[in-house]
Amino acid sequence: MNASSADDVPQPPKVMTTPLEIAANLRLLLESHDPLIITFHERSQRFQSYITDIDRDGSITFDEMIPRDGERFLAAGEPFRVEGFHDGVRIAWECKAQLTVIDDPRSYRGPLPLEVVYHQRRNAFRAALKLASLVNIEIGGDKLKSPLKGKLLDISATGCKLRFEGDVSERVQLGQVYERFVAGLPFGNMTAPVELRYLHFEERINTTFAGVRFHNMSGLVQRQVERFVYQLQREARRFDKDDDF
Repeated sequence: MNASSADDVPQPPKVMTTPLEIAANLRLLLESHDPLIITFHERSQRFQSYITDIDRDGSITFDEMIPRDGERFLAAGEPFRVEGFHDGVRIAWECKAQLTVIDDPRSYRGPLPLEVVYHQRRNAFRAALKLASLVNIEIGGDKLKSPLKGKLLDISATGCKLRFEGDVSERVQLGQVYERFVAGLPFGNMTAPVELRYLHFEERINTTFAGVRFHNMSGLVQRQVERFVYQLQREARRFDKDDDF
C-alpha cells in the first residue's frame, strides 16, 4: 500500500451528540443546498427534501417533501430517517419528534436531532470530469416512456452525478431503479441498473442535477467503473503535479 491508497480506507462512522456539533454539520447541508432522502419506518417509498433553516433556538426546518404524499405520514407523527451527502460524507439521523406543518412557504419545523451519524467513506473516491470531456449518458427502462439523455459530471465506485438540460423531475421518481443506464466511457459503453438517489432542478440555469447509485452491478461493469475512476484519478494527480511548478 502506498500513502495515497491508505487515504482510501473507509473511515468508521462518528456519532455526534453535542448540539453545537450537530448544528454545525446540518448547516453544511443547509448552505450547500444538499438534497435529503427521507424514509419512513416500515415504508419502502423514498421522499426528497432540503433543510431551509436552522434556528438558534434549536429548531430545524425542512422544505416541502417530494412527492407530497410523505407529508401525510409526517403529519400523523410517523418517525422517519433523514440521509444527506456532503462532499462524500454521509450525514444521517432519526427524526422521532412531531413536526409542525407550516403553510407559507410549505415546510416542516421541529427540534434538532439528539444525535447525528457522520460517515466519511473515503473508499469511494469520487472523480470529477473536466467540463470539456463530459461523458454522454442515457437512462432508460420500463418506468420511462422515452430514454433521458444527459452528461456524467462525476463518478465513484458506488455511483455518479448527472446533468440534464431542462426540468426532468416530472419524468423520474426518487428511489426508483432504472434498469438501463448507459455511459459512453472512452474504452466503450458501460451498461448497468441504477437507483435514483437525489434530484434537483436549478431553474436559474434550466438544468436538472441527479445522483444515482449503481444497483446490482456485474463484475464486468464494476471493473469498467474502477478502470475509469482510476484513469480520472491518475489524470487529476498529474494535473496537481503540473500545478506545483
